[in-house]
Amino acid sequence: MNRKLLRSLREYKKESILTPILVIFEVFMEVLIPLLMANIIDVGIANSDMNYILKTGLFLILLAVVALFFGAMAGKMGAIASSGYVKNLRQDIFYKIQDFSFKNIDRFSTSSLVTRLTTDLTNIQMAYMMTIRLLVRAPIMIVLSLIMTLTISPKIALILLITIPFLGGLLIFIAKKAHPHFIKVFDEYDILNNTVQENVNAARVVKAYVRGDYEKEKFHKISSVVYDLFTKAEKIVSWNNPVMMFTIYTVVLCMVLIGGKDIIIGTMETGQLTSVIVYALQIMTSLMMVSFVFVLIMIAQASTDRITEVLDEVPEMTDKADAKTEVANGDIEFKNVEFSYAGEGGALSLKNINLKIKSGQMVGIIGGTGSAKSTLVQLIPRLYDVTDGSVMVGDVDVRDYKLESLRDQVSMVLQKNVLFTGTIYDNVRWGDENASKEEVERVCKLAQADSFIREFPAQYNTMIVEGGNNVSGGQKQRLCIARALLKKPKVLILDDSTSAVDTRTDAMIRKAFREEIPDTTKIIIAQRISSVEDADMIIVMENGEINGIGTSEELLKTNAIYREIYESQVKGGSEHEQQ
Repeated sequence: MNRKLLRSLREYKKESILTPILVIFEVFMEVLIPLLMANIIDVGIANSDMNYILKTGLFLILLAVVALFFGAMAGKMGAIASSGYVKNLRQDIFYKIQDFSFKNIDRFSTSSLVTRLTTDLTNIQMAYMMTIRLLVRAPIMIVLSLIMTLTISPKIALILLITIPFLGGLLIFIAKKAHPHFIKVFDEYDILNNTVQENVNAARVVKAYVRGDYEKEKFHKISSVVYDLFTKAEKIVSWNNPVMMFTIYTVVLCMVLIGGKDIIIGTMETGQLTSVIVYALQIMTSLMMVSFVFVLIMIAQASTDRITEVLDEVPEMTDKADAKTEVANGDIEFKNVEFSYAGEGGALSLKNINLKIKSGQMVGIIGGTGSAKSTLVQLIPRLYDVTDGSVMVGDVDVRDYKLESLRDQVSMVLQKNVLFTGTIYDNVRWGDENASKEEVERVCKLAQADSFIREFPAQYNTMIVEGGNNVSGGQKQRLCIARALLKKPKVLILDDSTSAVDTRTDAMIRKAFREEIPDTTKIIIAQRISSVEDADMIIVMENGEINGIGTSEELLKTNAIYREIYESQVKGGSEHEQQ
């Protein structure tokens, strides 16, 4: 087991230590049982001594009960240890993911992280439980059974001494041959989970475009790949049982042959031969356990590597020791900013950005698809770090703030709106978990959400299903805006977050912003000119650069891109209405 992962044992160390100790006591009891059975046959039955048979039988039952007790306790402790270990490990991974920046998350797909938190951790749990139980039990059982056999019949013990390394080596060889196939299958699991996730999330689109058959075929293909890989691995592992059975029967025949001769000549008793056969079966069974656990460990090793990869990922953004916790105001300044998603040396998404925004201003950002509008605003709450230059909020570099404090004061409604399972109250209170009912309703009114919420039978207690699929796109956007407003931020960023609402509602939202949060800096990314036309300042983006800055009137005179967009939307719309 990986030492780094074992740190997650924490409060379950006691159970992890007790489990193998209990297993050792269980094995000692089980090793004594065949010896007592031999005595019953060779002494009690041979001499027709009923008293001896009863006494030894009762002692035999007592040993079996004690062995059962130790076994049950070992199973209980092992279950607690393995379940607790993986519970802590899952928690550590989840908390680690929470510290990831967008850049860190981009390195792992969502489906891959889900697989690691589910299938991979299940593999680790199974391997850990089997390790502290069976992998402790098997070697001790083999050694003690071999010692007992040696005291009864050195010739039979010699057969076992030859058989054990041969069979052990063969089983390890089988496990190693299967291992590469188990490694490959987890990468395919990531793809399988991604296919399922996409299909479930986009169920409406799949049905709308009648692409059910295509999605079924896609799922069938990847599912077949997983099936083939597992089949190849299981075909190899399936040799374990026949090889083991063949060896056991061969060894038993040899033992009967040798033991039978010794019984005939009087150097061995019948009961002794019986106990030797039991010891041989215990040894063979233990070898089977070792091979089984070895396969589980090899599968878990692939999972361990994938989990370690997540835990070893270094969060790109960390708080400085003297990080600031107070954002003075909503002033924003970009100084010679350049940014690449690939880091230094990569293709630049933003180039030479210099920009000043005063606290309380309403700023519009407009530009064509791929002009890096969203990239620009994502640098303000430090969802990504600049590649070069600096972004200032409240006259302080965003990298000098404590991340939590910065993001508390820079509220952002992303392009892709997300709601969570729970009531409307629960969702809006993501902005402030301690907000009163009145505060929630107030921000919903500002976001023009109160009217449609009142139409629901349960109103603010209406349950939102996973992803917010029971509300429209425009309703979802307004709830997300209300959630952002509840934070009472110094800076509010709307990344194309009113695209699904009508122009009248859009205008009412902007009016509410001006009147209710005049001191908050408001940045609105939009595709519609009407959404930014009345802004104090409009920024025109093109190919990752600022192509123009000014009011709507100024840009109509000086900026060709803005004028072209304006004419295609405003003038074009008017001509269409006249026709």
